[in-house]
Amino acid sequence: MVNDFDIAAAHYDTVFTFSNIGKAQRHMVFKYLNPIITQNKKLDILELNCGTGEDAINFAKLSHEVIATDISESMIKLASAKSRSKNLNFRVQDINTIEKNSFDKTFDLIFSNFGGFNCLSKSELQSFFTKASRLLKPEGKMILVIMTKQCLWEKLYFSLKGKLKQAKRRQTNDCVLANVDGVDVKTWYYNPKDIIEFTKSNYKTENIKPIGLAIPPSYLEDSFLSKAPFLSILKFIDQILTASVWAKYSDHFLIELTKK
Repeated sequence: MVNDFDIAAAHYDTVFTFSNIGKAQRHMVFKYLNPIITQNKKLDILELNCGTGEDAINFAKLSHEVIATDISESMIKLASAKSRSKNLNFRVQDINTIEKNSFDKTFDLIFSNFGGFNCLSKSELQSFFTKASRLLKPEGKMILVIMTKQCLWEKLYFSLKGKLKQAKRRQTNDCVLANVDGVDVKTWYYNPKDIIEFTKSNYKTENIKPIGLAIPPSYLEDSFLSKAPFLSILKFIDQILTASVWAKYSDHFLIELTKK
C-alpha cells in the first residue's frame, strides 16, 4: 500500500536532509546524542521513522548494531541503497504494529528524529510508550525529537504574512493536515509536558532540549535565513539558548527518557 511518505521520499533528502536548515538542526540533535553514542560501548539501537536513513548510517559507522524502520517502503528503499553495512538492517515497519516479539532482541536505545512521532495521535503514543518499555534493556534509553505546539518562528512567519490561522495551527490537540512535499499528512503537535505525562509510569525524564529555536523550520530553506551569514548567527544563538525552558518554543524539542 502506498504511504503518504512514499510520495515525499524522492525529494526528501534535497528538501530536508541535505538542506542548510536540515543539516543545522541535525547537528544540534547530535550535539546531545554524541555523549551517548560515542562512548566505548557497542549499542543495540532501534531507530523508528528513519526516513532515508541518514541517522542510522551515522550510528552504524560508529560500530553500533542498528535496526532502522519506517512505514514508507520508498524511504526504506532509498535508505538501503545508501548503505550495505553488516551491522545495519533497514526494514519496513508500521510503528503502531510493533510488539515485544517484533524483534529478536531488546535495545539500549530507541531513537526517532524530526517529528516522526507527530504522526501518532495521543492514544497511539500512549500505547507505543507502554509497549516500548518491553523493547528496552534495563535502564535503556529513548531519545525522541518531536515538533512543538508553540514554535515561535512559525507564529512570526505566518503572522507577518497575515495568515493568522496558520500562525496558530499547531496550538491544538486535534489532528492538523501538514504539507510534506506536496502531500497533506495527519499531524499532532506536542509540548514536552505532554510527553512527560504519557511516559511518567515507565520512564524517567533525563533531558529536554530545544532543536530549532533560532534556526527556523525547513520550509524557510529558500529564504535569506538559510544563507550565510544569517544561518551562522542563528546557529550561534541556538548554541547558547539550550535550557529546557526554551524547548516548547522551538521548531522541535529533544527528550531523553530512561526506562525505570
